[in-house]
Amino acid sequence: MDAVQLSIFANRLAGICEEMGALLRRCAFSPNIKDRLDFSCAIFDGEGELCAQAAHIPVHLGSMAYAMRDLVSGRDWREGALLVVNDPYLGGTHLPDVTVVAPVFAGGAAPLAFVVTRAHHANIGATAPGSMPISRRLEEEGEIIAPQWLRYDGAWQQALVQRLAGSDAADAQTSPRFGDFVAQASACDAGAAWLGQLIGERGEAWFHAGVAALNAYGERLAGQMIAAMPDGVYRFTDYLDDDGQGTLDIAVSVTLTIQGERAEVDFTGTSPQVPGNINCPLSVAAAAVYYCFRCLLPGTVPACAGLFRPISLQAPAGSLVNARRPAAVAAGNVETSSRIVDAMLGALAQAMPDRIPAASQGSMNNLAMGAHATPGSPGWDYYETMGGGMGAAPGRDGLSGVQTHMTNTLNTPIESLERHYPLRVWRYALRRASGGSGQFKGGDGLERELEFLAPAQVTLLTERRRHAPWGLAGGASGKPGENRLNGAPVPGKTTFQARPGDRLTVASAGGGGYG
Repeated sequence: MDAVQLSIFANRLAGICEEMGALLRRCAFSPNIKDRLDFSCAIFDGEGELCAQAAHIPVHLGSMAYAMRDLVSGRDWREGALLVVNDPYLGGTHLPDVTVVAPVFAGGAAPLAFVVTRAHHANIGATAPGSMPISRRLEEEGEIIAPQWLRYDGAWQQALVQRLAGSDAADAQTSPRFGDFVAQASACDAGAAWLGQLIGERGEAWFHAGVAALNAYGERLAGQMIAAMPDGVYRFTDYLDDDGQGTLDIAVSVTLTIQGERAEVDFTGTSPQVPGNINCPLSVAAAAVYYCFRCLLPGTVPACAGLFRPISLQAPAGSLVNARRPAAVAAGNVETSSRIVDAMLGALAQAMPDRIPAASQGSMNNLAMGAHATPGSPGWDYYETMGGGMGAAPGRDGLSGVQTHMTNTLNTPIESLERHYPLRVWRYALRRASGGSGQFKGGDGLERELEFLAPAQVTLLTERRRHAPWGLAGGASGKPGENRLNGAPVPGKTTFQARPGDRLTVASAGGGGYG
C-alpha cells in the first residue's frame, strides 16, 4: 500500500471502533458507561494482534494489546460467538472491567479478525457496593469470569447470564444489571458486521496487506523515535502511598535501557506484591509502558501492534507489577498503573529532558459507594474517578482539573448523579494553588463535596496523599490530595458507613511545576 491507501485503511478501521463506542454508549444502562465513558473498543487481526482502536481508555487498550493473542488462540470460534472474560490473570485488568470478544469471518474456517469491547461494570458482585473494595484476595473483588462463551451457536449461555445478572430468574437476560453486557454484545455484533462488510467489499488480500503495512509502518516509526534518544541506562523510582492494609511507601522502580532502535524496560527493584489490592498483572504494567512511548509519537500515528515491537518488558514474578494469583488487584489497574507512568516518565526525562513533563496528579481518586439490595429495596452501586492537575512541561503550564495518563473518562454530570443516586453535590471546583510553582506552573486539582441522602457503604481508593507529584528542572511539587468526612481527615484507602447528612470531600493533587 502507498501512503494514501494506508491512511485510508487505518482510518476505516479506527472509524469502526469509534462507531462501536458510540453504539455502546447509547445502549448502556449505567451512568458509569453512558456518562463517564468508562469503556474501550478495538480491532485485532486473526492472530490477536492490535489493528485499530478508538481514543478511549489507555489502561484498557494497552492491556488488551498485550494479552489478546493468548486470549483468542486455540478456541473453536463460530459465527456469532461471543467470548467474555474479566480474570486479571487470564487477559483482564481488574474484575469490574469486562471484555467481550466477537470473531469476524470472511468465508474461511478461521476468524480473519476480532472486534472487542471492554467496559467497567459498577456492580460485578464484590463484597462492597461499587465493586472496588478494600480487599486482600481476588475472590473478594467480585465475580471472576475465566474466558468462556457468553453466546455460542446463536444461544446465550443461560447459566452464565444468570450469574452475571445476579438472578436465577428465566428472564435474567433482560435485567438492568445485565443490560450493560447486552450493550457490549450489541457493539461487538455491529462492529463485526461493519468490518465483515468492509472486508467483503475490498477482499481478504486487502485486509492482510493493510495489516502488514500498518505494522511495518508502526514498527519503523517507533524504532526511529527510540533511536532519537541517547543510548544509555536510565533509572527512576517512585512510590505508592500505601496498600490500605498497613504497608507504606511501596516502590515502583524502572530501569530503561536504550540501545539503537530498541528499548528494554525492567522493573527489577519494584516492591514484592503486597497484601492490599494495589497489585497488578503484567498486562497492566505493559499498558502503562506502551502508553508512555505512544505519547512520544505524533498523534496521527495509527494504533497497531507494530508500535510495540521495539519495546521489551521484564518484571519479576510475584512483584507488585507482575502479581501472582490470588493477589487482590482492584486498585492496581487504576492507581499502580498511574505510578508506573510516573516512574517511566522519570526515567524518560533523563533521556529526553526537553520533552517530558513533571508528574501529574498520579491518582484516579476512586470513589465507590452504594447499598446492597434488600427485600424492600433494589439497592444501588456507583463508581467514579476524578481528575486533578496535569504536570507542567517545557514551554507550557499544566492543565487544571483533567483526567491524566491512564484514564480518559469524563466526570459524571451532577444532574445525572443526583437523578440516579441518593446524593447531592454541594461543591465541585478547582482546588486553587494546588499546582506546583515554577517557570511553568503545574495544573490545579479538583475538589468535590457530596452529601449522602441515604445510608451507604463507601470505599475510597486514592493516591498521592503522602507522596506529592514531583516537579522537574527545579519546579516545585504539586500539593498532595486529601479526603475529608464531615471536615475530618480520612485515609487515602478506607471504607466506612455513611449516614444521611454526612458530607464527603475528595480533593485531588495538583501537578508538578517545571523549571
